[in-house]
Order: sequence, then structure tokens, then C-alpha cells
Amino acid sequence: MMLNKKVKDIMTEDVITTTSDIDVVYAFEKLMKYKISSLPVVEGDKLIGIITATDVGHNLILDKYELGTSVEEIMITSVVTVSPEDTLENAIKIMKEGVSSSGILNQLPVVEEGKLVGIISDGDIIQEIF
Repeated sequence: MMLNKKVKDIMTEDVITTTSDIDVVYAFEKLMKYKISSLPVVEGDKLIGIITATDVGHNLILDKYELGTSVEEIMITSVVTVSPEDTLENAIKIMKEGVSSSGILNQLPVVEEGKLVGIISDGDIIQEIF
């Protein structure tokens, strides 16, 4: 059964990340450039937060940020994550349960002992199953 496959079997290992001291505008440019919906925030290889294109874009349009607002000021620190050993079935459950107010959680950072080791998206899972 496809859903018994492990997260580590289909996750992307080269995660595009940001650090917390970066200006929000630059982080948003990175999100757009790589066409990704979220950007994990790291300190070394430790995951300390996440920002999403939806949140950042929304606030940029509403002009909520001063010039020089850093990622640290806006990042979500209680990140919903998955383990490399989790099954895809479990990853889907976690995605469904972890949905935020924006109603979408389409990327899960993969964390092992606090370290960011990959990222998995709903698209990755869908491709694997169908």
C-alpha cells in the first residue's frame, strides 16, 4: 500500500530555507523565485520557525510591514512537522490536523532530533499515491 511508504522515501532533502534575521521582503522574493509556499526558518540546521507565502503576501499587500521587518518578527514558531520515519498516511493526518487559520497546510518540514532534514508537500504525496 502506497500510504505505508515512509516520508523519507519521497521527501525533498535540499530544503530552501531562510534565517530569522533576513528582511521579510527578501524572504518573500525567495518564496516567489522558487515557487514554494513556505520557507522554514533555521539556525544552523535547527528548525526554529516557518513563514508562508500566504501570510507574508497578505501582509505585504496590506502594507503591514515597516521596511526592515525581519523574518523573526513574523515567523510561526510552533511549526507542525513530521518525522522521516512517519508513514505517508500519518503525514496526511498531520497535515489535516495542523491546518491553520489560513485553512491550508501543504508543506511539512521533516525534522529528526530538532534538525531539519527535508520537506514534504501534499503534491509529493499525491504524485506518489496516484
